[in-house]
Amino acid sequence: MNAKRGWETLMSPEAEPSPIWDADQVAAYLKVPKATLYGWRTKKSGPPARRVGRHLRYKSDEVIEWFDKLDGQLPGDD
Repeated sequence: MNAKRGWETLMSPEAEPSPIWDADQVAAYLKVPKATLYGWRTKKSGPPARRVGRHLRYKSDEVIEWFDKLDGQLPGDD
């Protein structure tokens, strides 16, 4: 049995993770100020992010999916 585990699975050509973006890259992609991005995060209405130490990181595919689901609504408008 030759099963891949852990980092070997992550590094295999079959499993290509989506690029990781920082707040500057997400703000640039969405064409909003970084302060707006942080404001959405405090209101829990922005794209999903994860902390890596003291830094926020975003999976690019999750940001794009979040944006596609907005459907003309502003984040936080319920």
